[in-house]
Amino acid sequence: MTVKAIVTDVEGTTSDIDFVHQCLFPYARERMPAFIAAHGHDPALKPYMAMIVAETDLAADDLEGIAERLQHWIDEDLKHTALKAVQGMIWREGFEQEVFRAHVYPDAVHHLRRWHEAGLPLYVYSSGSIAAQQLYFRHSAAGDLSGLFSGHYDTTIGGKRQAESYRKIAADLGMKAGEILFLSDIEAELDAASEAGWQTTQIVREGTLASARHRQATDFGGVALDPS
Repeated sequence: MTVKAIVTDVEGTTSDIDFVHQCLFPYARERMPAFIAAHGHDPALKPYMAMIVAETDLAADDLEGIAERLQHWIDEDLKHTALKAVQGMIWREGFEQEVFRAHVYPDAVHHLRRWHEAGLPLYVYSSGSIAAQQLYFRHSAAGDLSGLFSGHYDTTIGGKRQAESYRKIAADLGMKAGEILFLSDIEAELDAASEAGWQTTQIVREGTLASARHRQATDFGGVALDPS
């Protein structure tokens, strides 16, 4: 079945995992206590603070404890919706002040632009919040890439290792599952997408654990849009 849309992961796929773990994560971790102290009662944070309180033994007014828990979740690389939302809010300052620019592999930049120009809809599905995804591609080292994407999905639609999440995305796109190609470096995510009927390709960059269950490409230039 011909590919009619591409959904891509970010960390380890479009972008260097080291940039996320060695730049973005430490930046958010260092600033977490001050950010929560200053904004913990802001309306924008209210739903996420409520999620944290509901899932822990912390009190809503224990801002120091909440900040420490979020730092702990960063250390564990926990894909928690509330954490990802708060991280994105902290990263905004860094991006807008040009403390850093988001890394996107040149091959990904080239082919994302090429596919977009060819009229192929592109989407992002990442554990990072939708706001953080948009911020990331708007402030990339290759320039503003945000216009290449027709939409974004995060863990509010479901976990990336759950087939039901991909079924929901396909339904939201109004497409047959087999018309959608998912790009990721993580085998378990590709397994879930495949279970939901999607086409899959693993992007196998340096350090990626290759999967025998999915088509592979060493970069975006090797991605085949014809399933044959």
